[in-house]
Amino acid sequence: MTRFDQFRKSLGIAPAMLTKRLNTLTEEKLLEKRPYASRPLREEYLLTQAGRDFLPVLVMIGAWGRKHRSEGNLLRLLDAETGNDIRAIAIDANTGAEIGTRPMDVLLPETE
Repeated sequence: MTRFDQFRKSLGIAPAMLTKRLNTLTEEKLLEKRPYASRPLREEYLLTQAGRDFLPVLVMIGAWGRKHRSEGNLLRLLDAETGNDIRAIAIDANTGAEIGTRPMDVLLPETE
C-alpha cells in the first residue's frame, strides 16, 4: 500500500488521524511523498532507506507480539512467492547466530 485511500481502507481510522500519522512518518523520514497524479494533485507514500531499514524491526516486534501477546485475530506476514508465514528471527551477521543464543557484552560509549 502506498496511497492514502488504501491506508484508510485497510486501517479503518479517521482521515484526520491517518493524515497526522503519515505526516509524522514523513517528518521522521521513514516515508517520502511522491506525486502520482497532477490533476488533482495526488501523492503516494514510499518507504525511504530509513523506512526500509526499520521494516525488520517492525516485523520482529510483530513476531514477538504474536508469540507472547496473541489474542484474537492478528496480522500475518506471508512470503509473496511461497505463501508461507514469515518466521522472523534476528541473526548476528558476523557469527550467523540467532541473537539471544550467545552471551553478549555491553560497551558503553566513552564520556568526555
